[in-house]
Amino acid sequence: MAEILIIDDEKAIRETLKEILEYEDHSIDLAENGKVGLTMVREKNYDLIFCDIKMPEIDGNEFLERVELLGINAPIVMISGHANIETAVESLKKGAFDFLEKPLDLNRILVTLRNALDRQSLEKETKSLRRKVSKQKYNDIIGDSDAINKIKDMVETVAPTDARVLIAGANGTGKELVARHIHELSNRSKSPFIEVNCAAIPSELIESELFGHEKGSFTSAHKQRKGKFELAQGGTLFLDEIGDMSLSAQAKVLRALQENKIIRVGGDKEIKVDIRIVAASNKDLRSMIERNEFREDLYHRLSVIIIEVPSLKDRIEDIPLLTNHFLEIICKEYGIPVKSIKEEGLKSLQKLQWTGNIRELRNVIERLVILGGKEISAKDVQQFVGKN
Repeated sequence: MAEILIIDDEKAIRETLKEILEYEDHSIDLAENGKVGLTMVREKNYDLIFCDIKMPEIDGNEFLERVELLGINAPIVMISGHANIETAVESLKKGAFDFLEKPLDLNRILVTLRNALDRQSLEKETKSLRRKVSKQKYNDIIGDSDAINKIKDMVETVAPTDARVLIAGANGTGKELVARHIHELSNRSKSPFIEVNCAAIPSELIESELFGHEKGSFTSAHKQRKGKFELAQGGTLFLDEIGDMSLSAQAKVLRALQENKIIRVGGDKEIKVDIRIVAASNKDLRSMIERNEFREDLYHRLSVIIIEVPSLKDRIEDIPLLTNHFLEIICKEYGIPVKSIKEEGLKSLQKLQWTGNIRELRNVIERLVILGGKEISAKDVQQFVGKN
């Protein structure tokens, strides 16, 4: 049984559709206009929405745009009179699933219903599989040291809330892993996790990357483009290396956090956003504040919760677990039997200076998988890794 919403200002159309769909054993809600419909989709998850195009106050196309902004993925079937066919076609370009022409045809309704629900079912299954893969790929925080157990406890406590989190730690310690873990354990896990590496984007492009731009807003803006804030709608936006963001971009991010609104570059329309911000930095942001390189007000907005991720040298007791974890992953990637490592090999790894942290350890394990024996020894570690 599917949950279906019918929005139409004509009572006869609403009642006709309701009768047909209830006969097919679906649960039906009715809305007499787009404004009421928007309130209902905010309060309930629907599997399918039928929406008239020509309505007072909020018409079908405006309803379609607002639903997209809210991050609602239910298929929307537009209902149009003969005079509105061009508008209906335009709505398809904007993301509508299909349209029905008045007067409504029973067979056409049933075919559209089946196709829309089949697609919705397929999308749900795909998302479920992606989440499972994502959890397997990203969300194992490996380690049993006191430092890592404290992080795991903190993540489990913080994740269900909407509190903003600032993750501090050196390069390669696993800040992104912690951010993804927060997202997957949150109430926003079914919505996007969008990452922005602030250090990798030129300062002149960061605002366009974050907030999007309108067509013609600058030389290479050949078409309208959504920014990361919009793409993360309903989910989590991870601002990695936030300390590398320019002061002008910081000011706009601060405003977006204060008002939950953004404006695309070259535009003047305010766009509401509902996202959770998780930020990370390998820099000492407090020192940057003293040097006027980072906004103090933004820092306080971002750091409701602070999680410090330790360097590998401060958790060497986790190296055996991490090593075996990477051995399993890397051997599977190469399609070979999983290799093991001798106890003395692990002790040799624990004696090394891990300036590149977890990222460096993974690279070293990959090298040992390729060059070492079936059972990696201390000799393999000394020969292929050496002192670093």
